[in-house]
Amino acid sequence: ACALQTCISANTYSPEKCDAHLKRLYQCCSKLYQDRAESDGTERHNGSDQENISTACPMQKVVERWLKSHP
Repeated sequence: ACALQTCISANTYSPEKCDAHLKRLYQCCSKLYQDRAESDGTERHNGSDQENISTACPMQKVVERWLKSHP
């Protein structure tokens, strides 16, 4: 998250240069959501019922949608 913030600050007019940082953050968030679902037995796509687990992570549905559109 810090690397992404630094990149965006340095590339205000070219945020696409930070896509690699954003992808790593979203992959990490996706893993957090998966691990939490496995540990508490909830469905992975149950984003609205899950409490926030990181202030750096967007909602689970947002993470999944972004990762699908950025393979």
